Amino acid sequence: MVETLRFDSDDLEQTEAFMSRAYTPMRISGSPRDTRATVVRSAAEGISLDELSLGYTMAYDAGVLNRVTLLTIHSGSVVDTTGGREEVYGPGETFLITQPDEPYTGEVRAARYTVAMFDPALLTEVADLGAGSRGPVRITGNRAVDAAANRRLGATLAYLRDNVLTTAEDNSLVVATAVRHLAAVTLHSLPTTLSGEQPHRLDSRDANSDTLRRAMTYIDENAHRDIGLKEIAAASFVTPRAAQYAFSRHAGTTPLGYLRRVRLAGAHAALRAAGPEASVTSVAATWGFPHPGRFAAVYRSVYGVPPSTTLYGSDIPTTAAD
Repeated sequence: MVETLRFDSDDLEQTEAFMSRAYTPMRISGSPRDTRATVVRSAAEGISLDELSLGYTMAYDAGVLNRVTLLTIHSGSVVDTTGGREEVYGPGETFLITQPDEPYTGEVRAARYTVAMFDPALLTEVADLGAGSRGPVRITGNRAVDAAANRRLGATLAYLRDNVLTTAEDNSLVVATAVRHLAAVTLHSLPTTLSGEQPHRLDSRDANSDTLRRAMTYIDENAHRDIGLKEIAAASFVTPRAAQYAFSRHAGTTPLGYLRRVRLAGAHAALRAAGPEASVTSVAATWGFPHPGRFAAVYRSVYGVPPSTTLYGSDIPTTAAD
């Protein structure tokens, strides 16, 4: 279930108290002319995402958050002063504000920005880990590895904000899938302890047809549930990397690619069996596709018709738009 909280005030004391409750102890500096602050929070299991707008400088002296906390700056700036440094983040940047287990200090300077927070354990769950890996995955740097990675991470966060948490309603599978995707993109966009890790021999040995068979059976039987690479690998009795290798070698795809294929087939069957009260959007969401337009495009590329054609009783190809 997605819950929404809204805060809008021009009272500095109220804003300071709210921000300290919602995040961590903060203090507002100086005597700003524009005292308006707005916060919109959308929260679901495993994720909270906030849109904030402040017309002044707000300093913070924060304790440990125990969350992966990503920020995208739309206007203004955020300055990280932790440990005496002065790292300035400006419009267009998406970055990690602090390590989940470390305190931090800084200032928000008349900024409009988005904040996403999720459990750091997700990084390890979605990672393509080899048998030789030690301990949980950690992010080792705050900025993206390059400009393309910065854009990719920002776009993923925006998609979660604009398309998932605003349309998913009570569909936990859609939200869970999107949060896993954000964690995976975070791993590929920021420097981590996985950087430079080499494949392990045992993973190559385990990437056989038996592994593929076990993994496919598990996916076929559980595609309607919130599952990811971690669960698929565990059900196959191999590491996530070995599962990746098995699908690549013997099926020409990835575990998550096969999962999407099975879910698409499930949506197809559901559309064919649905009654007049059903909708394409509801069926797509049930099978983990939060964006109706993208679902329609993928569906048509596979089945030759838009999903609405299947829903209304005919699989004859048509040029009509869904």
